Amino acid sequence: LTGCDSSLKSTSRFRLPQGNAANGKAAFVALKCTDCHTLPGVDLPKPTEPADKVVMLGGEVARLRTIGDLLTSIVHPDYAISEKMPRPKGPAPTKSPMRVMNDQMTVTQLIDLVTFLQPYYKQLPPPIDMHYSL
Repeated sequence: LTGCDSSLKSTSRFRLPQGNAANGKAAFVALKCTDCHTLPGVDLPKPTEPADKVVMLGGEVARLRTIGDLLTSIVHPDYAISEKMPRPKGPAPTKSPMRVMNDQMTVTQLIDLVTFLQPYYKQLPPPIDMHYSL
């Protein structure tokens, strides 16, 4: 139903220009995303934060991360806290520890970042119901 949303806040017709993954990797390093994030299989600087605060990006996920998901995660980190974020005991956090970088990055860097990151997410196959019979 959100695709039918005709309100002024609708994003259904929002489109990004083509990004550059190599520039996205450079932005990932320049913006110090590597302080808190790793991306398996990619040669990046080691995180500077303690291991319990480092969040691995990419990998196998139940629901594939779209460009829109990644954009939202970067520009509004409190919107949906990553399930990959290390969790302290107790209730789930409502505030992300991620720095808001909206005043430090350009729109081009943002587009390049999501272009760089998105291919590293792979969707898990749906679970097989072992009780299903023909």
